[in-house]
Amino acid sequence: MRRIAICVAASSMALSLSACGALGVTGDSADASPTKGNDITVGLLLPEKANTRYDKFDHPIIAKKVTELTDKQGKVVYANADADASEQSRQMQKMISDQVDVILLDAVDSNAIASDVQKAKDAGIPVIAYDRLAEGPIDAYISFDNELVGEVQGRSLLEALGGDVDTSTKIVMMNGSPTDPNAKQFKAGALSELNGQLTIAKSFDTKDWKPENAQANMVEAINEIGVNNIAAVYSANDGMAGGIIKALEAAGVTELPPITGQDAELDAVQRIITGEQYMSVYKSYIEEAEAAAEMAVAKVQGKNLKFDSLTADRVDSPTDKDIPAQLVPVVALTAENIRETVINDGIYKLSEICTPKLKEECNAAGL
Repeated sequence: MRRIAICVAASSMALSLSACGALGVTGDSADASPTKGNDITVGLLLPEKANTRYDKFDHPIIAKKVTELTDKQGKVVYANADADASEQSRQMQKMISDQVDVILLDAVDSNAIASDVQKAKDAGIPVIAYDRLAEGPIDAYISFDNELVGEVQGRSLLEALGGDVDTSTKIVMMNGSPTDPNAKQFKAGALSELNGQLTIAKSFDTKDWKPENAQANMVEAINEIGVNNIAAVYSANDGMAGGIIKALEAAGVTELPPITGQDAELDAVQRIITGEQYMSVYKSYIEEAEAAAEMAVAKVQGKNLKFDSLTADRVDSPTDKDIPAQLVPVVALTAENIRETVINDGIYKLSEICTPKLKEECNAAGL
């Protein structure tokens, strides 16, 4: 899945956080939901709790934006499936029964949820896939440029290894959940950078993205490859990076190899400052969540021009083609740009990152 056109101004490590939407996308007004006033109900289904972003950022940002867009008359009904696809199906069916006006869906299992998306369609409820591309007749999709995330991670890992990398260099690849379509795209993007440059000695698709599963996988890799033979670890997200670090430290490693991540979790930002984790991928949850809220409100209120301007990209899923979409750009997060990204965007306060315990490391990082 790629954009038809990407507007970027970037180095090999980062992309502009500015939006790339454009007017002029064709759209049939007959496709719009019936026009409704401000008293709308947005159903928000998020996938899991292992990643802190969903409860800490996505939900409150979307709820606040819906309130702003509807003159405080609209509301968000929220449910988190805690990585249980069957539970998410029950949650979605309840929202359909309760006749919410639109559903923002971040699927636990993109394939399994397809029948529920069809039920929503049959009930006249638009479904916007949020962060992960659900299958079934969704009305739109908003996420980050996921292959680009993997490319940035792969390039970062190669840069961290520097001139020492060659085809005999061995790394471990810790990919995300096999039920998450984003994980496949992160993996594809990373492999486009890593293949032919080094040896992927062991690769895992990590069930449910859980750090404890990544830790167990890493123990297996260490036992098979030998801890001293692992030059770096590709980790698809920060939570798993934490599990990987625990496995390496338990194996007696005192100088950790370069380890990637994604999501800019607070623990990961602190690990980057201390040198335990090389990088993360910062994705502007504010930009994604606020745009999702705008898309949901515009869809329900029949504001076609606004909806089209927010969905100028097009993507394909295994079940549907040419889905209206918005793909939000990303930036590589390293010790050099923490202030310019997560602090300036208000994701974390400097005092949250630079605790007294990290005073010396923060000073060294210019924080």
